[in-house]
Amino acid sequence: MPIDNLLTISDVSKQLGVSLDTIRRWEKKGLIKALRSDRNYRLFNLSEIDRVNNKINGSSARNSYKILKSKSKSTYTVIELFAGAGGTALGMENAGLQHLFLNDFDRDSTLTLRKNKPEWNVVLGDVRGIDFKDMKADIVQGGFPCQSFSYAGKGLGFGDIRGTLFFEFARCVSEVKPKIAIGENVKGLLNHDNGKTLATMVKTLEDLGYKVKYKVLRSQYMDVPQKRERLVIIAIRKDLNLPFIFPKERDYIISIGEALKNCPKSAGQKYPEKKKKIMDLIPPGGYWRDLPIDLQKEYMGASFYLGGGKTGMARRLSWDEPSLTLTCAPAQKQTERCHPEETRPLTVREYARIQTFPDDWKFEGSVTSQYKQIGNAVPVNLGYHIGKSVIEMLEYKADEKTVEEINEIYQPNISIQIPLGL
Repeated sequence: MPIDNLLTISDVSKQLGVSLDTIRRWEKKGLIKALRSDRNYRLFNLSEIDRVNNKINGSSARNSYKILKSKSKSTYTVIELFAGAGGTALGMENAGLQHLFLNDFDRDSTLTLRKNKPEWNVVLGDVRGIDFKDMKADIVQGGFPCQSFSYAGKGLGFGDIRGTLFFEFARCVSEVKPKIAIGENVKGLLNHDNGKTLATMVKTLEDLGYKVKYKVLRSQYMDVPQKRERLVIIAIRKDLNLPFIFPKERDYIISIGEALKNCPKSAGQKYPEKKKKIMDLIPPGGYWRDLPIDLQKEYMGASFYLGGGKTGMARRLSWDEPSLTLTCAPAQKQTERCHPEETRPLTVREYARIQTFPDDWKFEGSVTSQYKQIGNAVPVNLGYHIGKSVIEMLEYKADEKTVEEINEIYQPNISIQIPLGL
């Protein structure tokens, strides 16, 4: 992110003709992010705000929702662990990759995978009991659950993380020896235990003979109508002269209005009458602070007097913006996901649309289970972009750009030094 593009909110407002209130609203809703100078001034990236402004207000912003699918197939193969309801797997298949083996511990998730993709080799069961020694694939991929990892010992080897599911992912990598391994997790992993957990993971993969890079991918700029951030770790076997290529952000975003157009009707949760009366008063894009003060205190209870914005409470989504990150249930008090117009939680199919699952992708189990499967998934279109990047990495030809040149294009230095005095 060039330093020259970092400006105060007033400067950005003047240059782009966007009001200060609009910029503050976009920041509050997660569409843009502010950085802090050494004097604690908020600084904004000019190009990022310009992109959001053009997408929301420009004529090219309409009817861009689609589920991405490549016309060609590659011969590269994938083993996927912790496959869930298939968001990553379907996206990577849409990119042209071929799945040899998928595993998950959740019964409903594996039923979902088998129902939609009977040709996939889906195995239900604990990954700890699977022997990978006779398996071969170009890629091992796994969105290992984010557990409470501990940082123990000085060796930073398997012994430090034995018993965690990341260890099982690493064991699969050690036994299969793929060309590329991809790990995916929540953004919070970056700072877990002051970064020691992630450092342990990286060191473990390096000890297995891989070079490693990681990056936070923002789904809202990758053809997903949702502000969902995921940490993606890419490991390349050290004997291969391949570049790191992460998906590049698009210059547009997709709104809920585009995503939910003509969405099929489906099952969904409902509000109790008392809560519905409260949510009826919330405008599109609003939350509990839009209530009269007496109702704020009544609805929030003790939380009213606590610090923090609590912006997920009594939250109604807005037609002209991407959704907030979907959770495992759309009507949790802390992470409300109310329909932009109707006073009700989002339905199962609306959840699926926002996660870019196709309408014919059916979810097994109870409605509660279906919400959970979708809420836990990686958006299909994000999986597609990851898959396309992996194919590009594997198809790298040494007589084109050097690995170093490609790494500079796709993995720029994202740390920002803010000049003193700004």
